[in-house]
Amino acid sequence: MTRTSRRATEAPASHVDTSHGRAELLRDADRRAAWMLLVDGVPQSHVDLDDPGYLEFEYVRRLGHVIDTAAPAAQPLRVLHLGAGALTLARYVAVTRPGSQQLAVDINASLVDLVRLRLPVRRVRVRVGDARAVLERLPAASFDMVIADVFAGGRTPAHLTSAEFAAAVRRALRGPGIFAANIADGAPLAHARAQAATARAVFGEVCLIAEPGVLRGRRFGNLVLAASAGPLPVAALTRLAAADPMSARVVHGEDLVRFAAGAKPVSDADARPSPVPPADAFVSG
Repeated sequence: MTRTSRRATEAPASHVDTSHGRAELLRDADRRAAWMLLVDGVPQSHVDLDDPGYLEFEYVRRLGHVIDTAAPAAQPLRVLHLGAGALTLARYVAVTRPGSQQLAVDINASLVDLVRLRLPVRRVRVRVGDARAVLERLPAASFDMVIADVFAGGRTPAHLTSAEFAAAVRRALRGPGIFAANIADGAPLAHARAQAATARAVFGEVCLIAEPGVLRGRRFGNLVLAASAGPLPVAALTRLAAADPMSARVVHGEDLVRFAAGAKPVSDADARPSPVPPADAFVSG
C-alpha cells in the first residue's frame, strides 16, 4: 500500500472482482510499458515491463535499497515475497541479481491469475495461500531475504504483526538473513513503535527507513522496517535513502531505542491489524 503522488492513469485496461476486492490494472500515462495495480482503488504496485529496475513508489524504492545492500552487487539471492501484488520487487531482484531463486505468496488467486495473464514474469514461483500459513510450512533456513508487504483493505492483517510471525520469518532465513517489511502508520505511530519493538525482540538488529514527516507523525505514510540477526548495512542504507528524490531517514541504534520506548512486543494473543488509513491517504497530489 502506498500514497501515490502521480497523475491519474488511463481508463482500466483490465480488472477482476475478487473475494479480496476489485483489482484493476491501469496504464501509466508517462511510461510506455508501465502499469499500476489498484485494489479497491488503493495503489498496490507499479511495474515497468521495459525497465523492471525502475521503482516508482517511494517505499518500494527503499525496499529496493535493502535488497541492494543485502549482499554484494549482482550476487543471486533466495528471496521470499509475502504479498505478491504485481511482483514489482520480484522483477527487480530478477534483473539486478540474475539467477536468484524467488517465491512469491499471495492469498488472492484471481489477482495472481490477472497478473500472470497481463504482466507475465519468468523465473519467479508464485504460490496462492495465506502468507503466514505458507511461511510456517517452508523448510528452515531456506531464504536470504523475506519481504513482507501484505495489506487487506489498506491494513496489515493482525497475524502478520506478531512476535510469533517474526519468529517464523527468522526460522525461514539462513545465516544473517534480512527481513524487510512495509509498515503503514500515522500519529502517534503506536503501530510502528510496536513493530520495531517486536522485531528487536526477535532479531536484535533493526532499523526503520521513512520520510521525516512520517517519522514525526505529521502525516500517514509508509515506513520500511529491516531486521536481522546480524549487522545491518545501516551506513549504505542511510546514503541511499538520503539520495532519493523524496529523501528519507534511517533510524537505528539508540535512536531506534528512543523511537520504540514504551512499546511492547506484540503477541498473537494481542495482535491487531495496522491502523485504518485516513480517507485522503491515497489522493494524488
